[in-house]
Amino acid sequence: MAEELQLPNPADQGHLWLHQAQQKPNRIRMHRHEELEFNLCTKGRATYLVDEQRYDLQVGTLLWLFPDEEHVLLDSSADFEMWIMVIRPAWLEQHCTTKASRRLTQRRAHGPICSLLGESARVYLVRLFVDILPVQSQDFALWNSGMIYAMLAAWRAHHQADAADAADVHPAVERAAVLIRNHESDASVADLAASSGLSASRLSRLFKQQTGVSIVDYRNRQRIDRFLEIYQHGRRRNLTDAALAAGFGSYPQFHRVFTRIMGYGPAEHRRRMSRSL
Repeated sequence: MAEELQLPNPADQGHLWLHQAQQKPNRIRMHRHEELEFNLCTKGRATYLVDEQRYDLQVGTLLWLFPDEEHVLLDSSADFEMWIMVIRPAWLEQHCTTKASRRLTQRRAHGPICSLLGESARVYLVRLFVDILPVQSQDFALWNSGMIYAMLAAWRAHHQADAADAADVHPAVERAAVLIRNHESDASVADLAASSGLSASRLSRLFKQQTGVSIVDYRNRQRIDRFLEIYQHGRRRNLTDAALAAGFGSYPQFHRVFTRIMGYGPAEHRRRMSRSL
């Protein structure tokens, strides 16, 4: 079932924002929505799962997500950054009037959804996003028109660029990733394997091959995401309580994993959060 995105203002026909790795994503489960979406990676790297295919995002990757395509961000580097735009279907129907642009009104892409832009195309789109973003709270008509222009410009850049390869993902890998991502973090590798009919060793090898990280590393990254959400500047919990609530077995384990993934320790994170208040 499609999910309904909660756009900031009912008058908006779409939305544009810059997503960074340390921000909690709006959706952590496999999901789809009626709005057309595209992502432009501008820093770091990430792995996206779209239906049963994996896409490796790097700087310049442009990925399109159509209404009938389920997707989830599996993993990202600590410095990952991407622009995200979503557009309502009615707005697409009204403004996508050429043969090429009418494809944006379809439920599925029926063609490549991922491309790798050259530097000039990437820089042009980022400048365009930066220019129209401040208009959002000032002039709805100008904002909505700017969104359509930016989307059509991105669609043109997509077709002028080289298609990026996708890799098929084994259904067992997809299922394991979704189970872990959906907070079922205590399930053992054997339990995850049993749910898909594979041996634990077979699932472990496939998961590493197809996502680029081990099941243990992937699980720990999800726990760090949950810790960042739970801790929330330390207003309600201390570091240890938040770490245990996120699924870590002990504070030393949490400290080791946090430092390896984030590049600095929990105490430094607490100081950075305090300075941002």
